[in-house]
Amino acid sequence: MPLTLPNAIGPRAGTAPREDLPVFEITWNDPATGARGYLVIDRLVRGVSSGGLRMRPGCTLDEVRGLARGMTLKEAVNYEPDARYVPLGGAKGGIDFDPAHPQARTVLRRYLDAMRPLIERRWSMGEDLGLRQDAIDDVLGELGLSSSVQAVFPLLADVEAARARLDRACATDVDGVGLDELVGGYGVAEAVLAALTARGTDAAGTRAVVQGFGSMGGASARYLARAGVRVVGVADADGVVANPAGLDVERLLATRTPAGLVDRAALRPDDTCLPREEWLSVDAEVLVPAAVSYCVDESNHDRVRAGLVVEAANMPVTPGAEALLTARGVAVVPDFVANSATNAWWWWTLFGDVDGTAERSFAKISTRMRRMVGETFAHATARGTTPRQAALELAEQRLHQVTTRFGE
Repeated sequence: MPLTLPNAIGPRAGTAPREDLPVFEITWNDPATGARGYLVIDRLVRGVSSGGLRMRPGCTLDEVRGLARGMTLKEAVNYEPDARYVPLGGAKGGIDFDPAHPQARTVLRRYLDAMRPLIERRWSMGEDLGLRQDAIDDVLGELGLSSSVQAVFPLLADVEAARARLDRACATDVDGVGLDELVGGYGVAEAVLAALTARGTDAAGTRAVVQGFGSMGGASARYLARAGVRVVGVADADGVVANPAGLDVERLLATRTPAGLVDRAALRPDDTCLPREEWLSVDAEVLVPAAVSYCVDESNHDRVRAGLVVEAANMPVTPGAEALLTARGVAVVPDFVANSATNAWWWWTLFGDVDGTAERSFAKISTRMRRMVGETFAHATARGTTPRQAALELAEQRLHQVTTRFGE
């Protein structure tokens, strides 16, 4: 089963091989507002797919296709034959509408109502860009649906025990932050550390720049700093904060605004503020784009100074930029590996591979991310290819194993 669509600006569906097309896609039109929504189910495993729902102005079908393929890859790369969690197929939903618009909730309600039969049986979904899980849960409750992940309930041995584990996990506090807000960034940090090891580089003294300081970027910066990596730059919507001697990440997190912005009033005297466009110009060995898609492209790739890029955001590096970075010797750890811990952790908890505690969650994430990244770099070296192509080949192999064992 080939997987040749690495992101949303790869081959369009009309030019992709027939066997590589999504199994289902639909475009929804809202007559009241003119909003347009999409759902793409890229693959089914045991009849179920997994992937979030986003809402943003300008969301396109091509974007949702690429994100759905990314979910297939995130699921597949985490397959462990002896685990309780069996990866699902990949899916994604998207609504082309401003989530801050006064009618955003009613648009969301009409979209979810239209997708009700798929949410009940085929699409296990949750929050993504522009939407919060509590808003989705409220609307689904109004529509009479029991859960945004109810499609997966028939696959669970004990639904009530599974829901209790997930409730416990989401209520777990770590250093004043919910565990569910930390697992993704912790996984990214572990991916960085594993990539450094694979490249023969010591974390101590390595410099990193993180773009984005919300849940993903903030947690990535925290756990990189705790591992001895010197975080010398953090970029947010207001610009860049930098310090070649290393930023006080814990101080920045303690004073971070609810919108994920660094409080400039809390900076130390030797911290400097740079314009937003300077985020690629900060000298570092590691770059972690953890905010938006397509932020490294053909127009700015030559400003990347790092030799290692680890994709915490979905699709932050365009294919053209990645080819140019590769030609310069820059390694890119793809998003469907680096940021897969959030998705996998939910299912590990629900299926019972972890008990919802922080200790077991972090231990599982560390073990899995280090193994996956190590395998990716070893495969890339053996094949003389890039980490992305190596990870795609590994994901394809594991998806074949899953579908052969459990069926679509």
